[in-house]
Amino acid sequence: MKVNELIPQTDFAEAPPHVNELQRFLRVLVGRKIVVFGLVVIALLVIAAIFAPLLAPYDPYKISSEERALGPSSKHLLGTDIQGRDTLSRIIYGSRTALMVGVIAVGISASVGITLGLIAGYFGGWIYVIIMRFIDALMSFPMILLALVIAAILGSGLKNVMIAVGVALTPGYARMMCGMVLSTKESDYIIASHAVGASNLRVMLRHLLPNCFPPLLVLITMLMGRAILAEAGLSFLGIGIEVPGAAWGSMVSDGYRYLLDNPVLSIAPGVAIILVVFSFNMLGDGLRDALDPRLRGTL
Repeated sequence: MKVNELIPQTDFAEAPPHVNELQRFLRVLVGRKIVVFGLVVIALLVIAAIFAPLLAPYDPYKISSEERALGPSSKHLLGTDIQGRDTLSRIIYGSRTALMVGVIAVGISASVGITLGLIAGYFGGWIYVIIMRFIDALMSFPMILLALVIAAILGSGLKNVMIAVGVALTPGYARMMCGMVLSTKESDYIIASHAVGASNLRVMLRHLLPNCFPPLLVLITMLMGRAILAEAGLSFLGIGIEVPGAAWGSMVSDGYRYLLDNPVLSIAPGVAIILVVFSFNMLGDGLRDALDPRLRGTL
């Protein structure tokens, strides 16, 4: 009898291919079509904002008394507004305003809110009480109402709108950061850092902030959409971007008066707002799933 016949034949399953962390992240992020759709819309927003002078068929600020309130046509794909300005060109240039407000306002709110939450959660005591009671006072107002009050005090204009929206979004970052720091600062690696003589600043910036950043990245992405929506709301109310600046909210406000005669004037910028805000929310949802270790471990 041969030796091979004495050894039972067993089917061994092949080991699954190795997947690194980046591959796991990308696989979960683009695993849903709705997230891919959001990425495409955001990419188109960025392209339109950067290359607006090349993509816009007409000067968005040029007034023409001969082409006032025209409907969609081969010459003007989305028609013209009451002052004869091309609607499509103004929507393309409005992407610059939306993206700028989203990036800068969220940058202001994230930097201030994360710093306040990190300090309050790490040091605790009276520092925690002072900072978080101030944050609670801001959170007692709805975000859009707080932005409206601040913008009304500062005045209209792109700079003041970005400041107003940034301040209104700050409490969300501070609360989240403070909560994560309170749950993380008693971890073994933080205690070990103190034991070897690490300074408070080093512990906060080298250990606490990087470990608390993934959930904050999700919040940053989602609040980009809220910042753009808040700017559109302020512009709709006449407190946002100054005339003749191109802003989606002011375009909706100008067009709703002629909603029955020329609905494209309001519907076109309104659809742009909906798509962009929806896309940032879906991207944030996809990032949350991709950054969740429990979901990533299933691949």
